[in-house]
Amino acid sequence: MATRKIIVDTNAPGQIEDGLNSSSNAVGVTLGPCGRNVVFDRSWSTPTIVRDGVTVAKERGNNRRATKGTKDSSERGHAQLAWTEEEWKGPMPKVSSRADRDPGLQMLKKPRSEPAPTNSVSEVSSIISESRAGREVERFRLVPSPAVQTRQRTSLRKIAVLGNHLPRRCGIATFTTDLSQAISDEFSALECFVLAMNDAGRHYAYPAQVRVEIATTDVTSYRRAAEFLNVSMVDLVSVQHEYGIFGGKAGSHVLAMLRDLRMPIVTTLHTILAKPNLEQRIVMDELTQLSERLVVMSVFGASILREVHNVPDAKVDLIPHGIPSLPNAQQSRIKLGLEDKSVILTFGLLSPDKGIEHVIDALPAILERFPNTLYIVLGATHPHVKEQHGETYRAMLEERAERLRVESNVVFHNRFVNQKQLTEFLSAADIYITPYLNPEQSTSGTLAYAVGSGKAVISTPYSYASELLAGGRGVIVPWPRDDPQGITHAIIDLLEDNNRRNAICELGATYGSSMLWPEVARTYVRSFERARIEHSNRLRGVYQIRTLAEQPLELPEVNLEHLIRLSDYTGILQHAAFSVPRYEHGYCLDDNARALLLTSLLEEAGVDQTKTVCSLASRYLAFVRYAFDARNGRFINFMSYSRQWIEGVGSEDCHGRALWGLGSVVVHSEDPGQRKLADSLFLAAIESVDDFASPRAWAYALLGIDEYLQTCPGARKVRAVGERLAERLLDLYQQACVEEWPWFEERATYCNARLSQALILFGWRMEHEEMKAAGLRSLEWLSEVQYSPCEDGYFAPIGSNGFYERDGTKAEFDQQPVEACTMVSACLLAQRVTGKKRWALDARRAFNWFLGQNQLQQSLYDPTTGGCRDGLHSDRPNDNQGAESTVSFLLALVEMRLATRSARSDPNKITKLKENIS
Repeated sequence: MATRKIIVDTNAPGQIEDGLNSSSNAVGVTLGPCGRNVVFDRSWSTPTIVRDGVTVAKERGNNRRATKGTKDSSERGHAQLAWTEEEWKGPMPKVSSRADRDPGLQMLKKPRSEPAPTNSVSEVSSIISESRAGREVERFRLVPSPAVQTRQRTSLRKIAVLGNHLPRRCGIATFTTDLSQAISDEFSALECFVLAMNDAGRHYAYPAQVRVEIATTDVTSYRRAAEFLNVSMVDLVSVQHEYGIFGGKAGSHVLAMLRDLRMPIVTTLHTILAKPNLEQRIVMDELTQLSERLVVMSVFGASILREVHNVPDAKVDLIPHGIPSLPNAQQSRIKLGLEDKSVILTFGLLSPDKGIEHVIDALPAILERFPNTLYIVLGATHPHVKEQHGETYRAMLEERAERLRVESNVVFHNRFVNQKQLTEFLSAADIYITPYLNPEQSTSGTLAYAVGSGKAVISTPYSYASELLAGGRGVIVPWPRDDPQGITHAIIDLLEDNNRRNAICELGATYGSSMLWPEVARTYVRSFERARIEHSNRLRGVYQIRTLAEQPLELPEVNLEHLIRLSDYTGILQHAAFSVPRYEHGYCLDDNARALLLTSLLEEAGVDQTKTVCSLASRYLAFVRYAFDARNGRFINFMSYSRQWIEGVGSEDCHGRALWGLGSVVVHSEDPGQRKLADSLFLAAIESVDDFASPRAWAYALLGIDEYLQTCPGARKVRAVGERLAERLLDLYQQACVEEWPWFEERATYCNARLSQALILFGWRMEHEEMKAAGLRSLEWLSEVQYSPCEDGYFAPIGSNGFYERDGTKAEFDQQPVEACTMVSACLLAQRVTGKKRWALDARRAFNWFLGQNQLQQSLYDPTTGGCRDGLHSDRPNDNQGAESTVSFLLALVEMRLATRSARSDPNKITKLKENIS
């Protein structure tokens, strides 16, 4: 007999080993939990307990003829999947009748292909409508198969999890730590590591599982992390999303990282807002587009994604919050000294929206009936709350307890507890309560812990609690403002009725079987596998190499070194000799207003030097305040180095620039004190603008008014001033404009693009098409005029040595940095309003003027100092690096960064969103 070549798959030894292990484990449960034999699937490598052996034997006898010619019954059992844990533990039901009448079980009994998909929301929704009333969520959880395998297998080899991580203290850090650890424990061949988010200036003693640390406010840090992932052969990135843990407005910095990733992204949404603000909506819309799959922890969260963000149900996976196993309750009570106490527990980082004061208010009535009751508040104050408000909330709670004379029955465990400590306290509790006050709370890890661990739970009706506690798994009480006695009555009722409390505990424990971390980890990996397949199918056949035009613009890092050098405790100095400040020229309001605007945009864009930026903003704002003369409602411009004002009333232009800077602070500053001061100054200074004659002062004021109205849209007087100034600017344009000279004046001088920018902006905001068109036409003309005469087409701003008279010749030099800055701003606005690519190219050309793409091929920006040279002469750059030039460059750089970040936003969509929100 001729020999045959036998080829054995390299995975075969491991599969055989797994099969033997599963078979060995199955022998230990041959009689079954209910005292019956079992049959387990004999499919290759992973035998799985399938059905009750006695029932199968009866069916074989009854249906022998019907099954003749079909596959072996064990293979049919594999297609029927596993019973739910409740069925496995209880009396074995009749197979045919229950499956036929319960659509939820029909879905669970569908055959699975590899990889087995998680429940999509589309499947969940269809089953909800068919299942019996009051059992929605109960039927749609992913059902755990009997845990007989000792090791899980997956086609994935390396995944990265992005989020906070212990020892950083917050709920996302705990979740990320638990999820990554559970995946590593369940899938020994799968490498799972973490990219940890760090607050600005903070670092933590992370374990080895954390490979990369990302500075929250530094966009460059996100992009470097993306580069690391792309070269590390990572199969998938799991993002733990919460708006507050990422930098930028509404956490937008993370998008800079996700856009550059080449692998699929699965995002777990820990907060899903039913009424997001404009920035939150834009960020979430793009996040859902960048993600291959989205994980939610509630059906309610999935419905928000569908209704608010138009996410298809099939893209969403419903996976519960993971929970740990609890130790023995009696042992925990003894260990904590709580044997003779009725224990009420609240756990989590403290903040004013937790509503703990309402439980304290309920204690006097509770103690009259149950004097041995102890209320334990477990957890430290949230780090962000503590940083901004100190321990005000905790002090209020303590004072409240003392005033109500219940201090002997309240324990504040003021520390961040690890999981072992938490499970000890949770195990010892009789009642767990979440009196949260935020209706949109879309997840709560502590509530999931309590329910899944079989605790009697009371909660206010926020969305996640209403869903998790449905079906009798807990008690929902009205909001305290609607029923102040609701919490009191609920606690007393549960303490009085042991049977009811025990029934709630049993329902929660049964429901929590799929919430244990090992099962949650397996479900996540199934979602990851599905995302990988979908990502591969979507990209198959697509050419992946990006051309130069498709690549993102490489921008310099934000370097504030020279800005800091020019600034002292009074403000920013006007001029410098090379890179050294010149004291003899003192200060001016113009430069301090520009610098104030810059710091506001730096907060918007996000930089790692947040404390430095805040400190600089405070100095510039103080200068603006000191420059305001309340007697005449006007600003003073020039101050000597000896801090003496050297004029009576400043120019109209400096007044307009001050208003712009103040308006930007009101919108963008994170400091409430700065916002309030800027608001009061803005309102005091706006009244004088109606009498101004300078078109540029009108333009600056209009830009500031637009900023102010973003935060205070109901400010009618401010809006009215803005509309009057915009109409004046339009009238000025219409009077001077002819076909060959579509401009505002008979002469184009300095900061020209600000006139076009202001008209475009208010024409867009007011839906005044004629106004918007006039602004765009003037900017088109200015863009054409400011081309260099050579064929290369460099940006060449109108020179300050003569400017540009109508019917005259444009001055080529000196070219000023402020002109490039204003052109960048105006063109970026035109691109947002029109969506036309040409404006983005014009903005890029104007910005590149700073970097040497000019007639002399000389860089104005000095990367060694972070400063900008004062201008371009006909033969050389001006090597002095004063305030106007340096701030102009930094403003242009920050605006380019912000535009790059939001390039995918549709301006028409933004307008509609604003209308809907207002």
